[in-house]
Amino acid sequence: MSRVPLPVIVGFGGINGAGRASGHHALARMAYDALGSGQRATTLAALAQLMGVDNPGAKERYILEHTLIRRIEVQHFDPDCVSWNKRFPTESNGHPVNFDVKRQNLPDNLPRGWDVTEKSVTHVNVQIRGQQDFLLPTTREFEVKVAGQLPTGFEPGELYPSRNHPRGLQMTIYAASDAVNSLGMDWQQITERVAADQISVYAGSAMGQLDGAGAGGMLKARYNGQRVTSKYCPLGLAEMPADFINAYVLGSTGSTGASLGACASFLYNLRHAIDDIRAGRARVAVVAAAEAPIQPEVMEGYAAMGALATDKGLRQLDGLSEEVAPDHRRACRPFAENCGFTIAESAQAVVLFDDALAMELGATQYGAAADVFVNADGFKKSISGPGVGNYITMAKAVASARAMLGERRMRQGGLVQAHGTGTPQNRTTESEILSRVAGTFGIDQWPIAALKSYLGHSLGAASGDQATATLGIWAHGIIPGITTIDALADDVRQDNLAFSATHREMDKAEQSYAIINSKGFGGNNASAMLLSPQSTDELLRARYSSSEWAAWQSANAEVQQRQQDRDAAVIAGKESPIYHFDHNVMLDGDVDLSPTGMSVGGRSVDLQLVSPYSDMSLAD
Repeated sequence: MSRVPLPVIVGFGGINGAGRASGHHALARMAYDALGSGQRATTLAALAQLMGVDNPGAKERYILEHTLIRRIEVQHFDPDCVSWNKRFPTESNGHPVNFDVKRQNLPDNLPRGWDVTEKSVTHVNVQIRGQQDFLLPTTREFEVKVAGQLPTGFEPGELYPSRNHPRGLQMTIYAASDAVNSLGMDWQQITERVAADQISVYAGSAMGQLDGAGAGGMLKARYNGQRVTSKYCPLGLAEMPADFINAYVLGSTGSTGASLGACASFLYNLRHAIDDIRAGRARVAVVAAAEAPIQPEVMEGYAAMGALATDKGLRQLDGLSEEVAPDHRRACRPFAENCGFTIAESAQAVVLFDDALAMELGATQYGAAADVFVNADGFKKSISGPGVGNYITMAKAVASARAMLGERRMRQGGLVQAHGTGTPQNRTTESEILSRVAGTFGIDQWPIAALKSYLGHSLGAASGDQATATLGIWAHGIIPGITTIDALADDVRQDNLAFSATHREMDKAEQSYAIINSKGFGGNNASAMLLSPQSTDELLRARYSSSEWAAWQSANAEVQQRQQDRDAAVIAGKESPIYHFDHNVMLDGDVDLSPTGMSVGGRSVDLQLVSPYSDMSLAD
């Protein structure tokens, strides 16, 4: 029986409200109160570098208050003064509306009832009789005033020649660069050992790029009297994060694409990467997601569904009067009395190697992406309502852990990264699913984490937040508590589950696996089973000889030193994102073809394929 490659997590990176993912810094911000003084100082220094803050030790309060969930800051928009166009119908009442205007500002097609006379070479007089509708530019107060935002002062587009890229794509460049640079080895070292078609990239965004530099600009331009540029449409596509990683970070010619599954999109793409590595189609896979939805137009849609936590709702929860501002830091309250989720921005990326390549290069093994299960809900009454598909994904994920680790470790060595959005429906449906699955498999006191209480809900990138934070939980030995809640809601099922409003320390050696759970709009359920570093090491020790393991340890010591040096350099502000524009562009002359193989830019591609349908082959 041939050995199936294990997809090993060898690098990761990203940016969200907690800061930089690589080096486990984002998780450290979430668990800040449980850190020792040395780790706190490092965490502050890492955040200060992102935020452009000097002397972080003296500005601890500022740094902490300007990370994680907080009131929407003006670099996004002012929630007290959101621009919009109010319909403004007029009636002349026998006296025409009369005004002068520049000739160039007249509409191409004059509306009915307009009388236009010349005033000068440049101006005309307009008289309007009867009824006329205008759109009056004005402002209004937005009912949602809170979001999970990147650290104040961090602007990814200022770190490279961003050329008016949408914010989500700027974040993609940063996250992918962070992940690649976290490897502790040069990317060229990897490409020298891997064929041109054996690197996969799967990345996207659930919503696409909806700000003014992407699809949002395309849709609003004519409405606001502006022109549509040639960049709006292509840069707004939902798979564009994968395209940017291929074209500007990796220069990859391997498999690529984006699967979209609403809030489960990152896990959908992780499944593609796992399948590629298992099947031998790829030896390296990069999985990423980026979402930048802190736009009034996007938030308006979710608010109209009653999905977002509003100031009014938060005041009602806490019994506050209209004159008192709610505590925006506690806007997201998973599994407690709550009133909606908190939207957030994030970009996250992980790099997977097959285990043989990881061993050969001495890659650090942060864990392994063992399985992802995806199931729909079936017939639904409401497209956004809950269903039964998440029972299947969760049960399969736990069964996968049992199959790989055995009954004892499945029952005692796991944790769950709950979807935990902070909505009333989520708290009842997800707790019911988790409790019943735990009971079915004999799991007692299953630790439940709900990191959206810190980060908010970054839609397509949300399960990426959960995945990279899980690696940090294993590294720090701390499960962040659901600190925004006072108590669990009465309708939350707690049997077999261990919720906590405080941080929990754990024995890293006893941690075997984690389940990343995601419940997406439309019935897009996904649950991933990740193996801890301890389990990954044990499994690989069983696969490789003692001499092979010793060789990996020796090579990994050098890799880890480079990773530590790189982390220190980033904190010192000595690293920029990878961005290769108009760099080594390959054309027709870079391709050599033969019947058995080809070369693309000097890198080989094997064409001696074997039919997977050998029992029905018509070959000679």
